[in-house]
Amino acid sequence: MTALAELMPILNDALWHGFLVFLRVAALASLLPAFGEQSVPARVKLIVALAFTVAVAPAIAPIQTPVDLGNFVLVMLPEILAGLALGIGIRLFVLALQTAGTIAAHSTSLSQVFGGAGVDPMPAMGYVLIIGGLALAVMTGLHVKAAEMIILSYDFMPMGKFTDGSVLSEWGAAHVARAFTLAFTLAAPFIILSVLYNVALGAINKAMPQLMVAFVGAPVITAGGLFLLLVASPLILSVWVGVMDEFLSNPFGPLP
Repeated sequence: MTALAELMPILNDALWHGFLVFLRVAALASLLPAFGEQSVPARVKLIVALAFTVAVAPAIAPIQTPVDLGNFVLVMLPEILAGLALGIGIRLFVLALQTAGTIAAHSTSLSQVFGGAGVDPMPAMGYVLIIGGLALAVMTGLHVKAAEMIILSYDFMPMGKFTDGSVLSEWGAAHVARAFTLAFTLAAPFIILSVLYNVALGAINKAMPQLMVAFVGAPVITAGGLFLLLVASPLILSVWVGVMDEFLSNPFGPLP
């Protein structure tokens, strides 16, 4: 009984520390690309969060166990908010890729092909980029990079302490702006193709008013968009995963 009594405080501290790490990890894992998708069952997400907790908890310095309920809640809330902030920061890259696919599809008249076939309505081109991007991210070690980012986050968001609201809002606004910039940059080849197509179509229509250029041009822009997707998607996805890796390696650093 004496040995068990001596072991219980150590076990309680370890469980408390693991629970706090789990709160941050679970909030982040619910938004993590590939692992936190809506199509992933909740039980799988729970197992993923527990696996991340086991990997991350030994690298984090524990804090003192609170003695009353008020302090208990004040320690829990910052961990949940920190995990949600980091998860949203990563999720913005998926939204950027989705937005890029939508812009590209609208630019090449492919926006209505199987547009509402999934949970989040988006053009087929967006689905292709999303699936390819998630597969590439997982193959390049997204789970390892996410675990490293969680460990790094404790240097900027200490356990049990609220992050200053002004700092967090500026950080979030900057990353939202970067997400839209990234989306437009990834869709730039399709926008350029659309501009060239419309300029050429206008010149042909001006030269030959009797020709129904819309019937001739529609198959051309569709075929051109699909061919450009085939050629440009490897470069688009490599740029996207590179920018996301920069965020994972230093989520609180200056933006490029």
